[in-house]
Amino acid sequence: MWAPGLHGLWPTPIGVHRLPGADDMNPLLVRVFGALRAQLGDGVPRPFFASSDDLLQRIRLPEWQVFVRFVVESLRDTVTQANRSAWPAEGAAQGLPLQLSIDGMWFQVSNRGAFHDVHTHGNCSWSAVYCVQVDPEPRRVQHPTYGAANGVTRFFGPHFERLGGAHVDLGNAYLQPPHVDVAPVPGQLVLFPAWLAHQALPYDGELDRVIVSFNASVHAAQGSDRLHTYAAT
Repeated sequence: MWAPGLHGLWPTPIGVHRLPGADDMNPLLVRVFGALRAQLGDGVPRPFFASSDDLLQRIRLPEWQVFVRFVVESLRDTVTQANRSAWPAEGAAQGLPLQLSIDGMWFQVSNRGAFHDVHTHGNCSWSAVYCVQVDPEPRRVQHPTYGAANGVTRFFGPHFERLGGAHVDLGNAYLQPPHVDVAPVPGQLVLFPAWLAHQALPYDGELDRVIVSFNASVHAAQGSDRLHTYAAT
């Protein structure tokens, strides 16, 4: 039986993390990705480039392992917090033993108005974007055409597709805004549900916009994702 009062259903969890030592890590990643782009690309300069999604297998550097550990720890923290009300009380309090799988990781480079249109990610439960490089904030937001939206990641609320032509008044003001922009900040990792529609808005700057993305799935360490399993242990 539900208690009287307001119940907020189906929240959209977003995890934001900052990489310690990003000022040292990011220039190294830019150099590594530049070498991989030369290896994987066709040699023709283009405003947009996306690598293959096998970065975990391609890069063999101690610093890269530090970055991967940061990603995994951030994912574990976000997933645990997002599921506190869904996991059994014992597991939520103590932390369930998890098997975290990075199912694909790649980098993207964009400039001169390049963008990534609205999309979602399949065959995973979480996705992410880590900003490696972008113009400094004062320069980025002064773009004569794009302004503050220059190169941001835009997330669309799960109700967005139902807002076309919908009536808006004070009674459903809780649906606003229909989208949220997250500015690119070097060293910032944003984790979000893979089903959440998002896009990278057009970017133009002196520096390339360089990001790392990945997909991840999360399973129980003992091989069962059924919640009643934990209620019985």
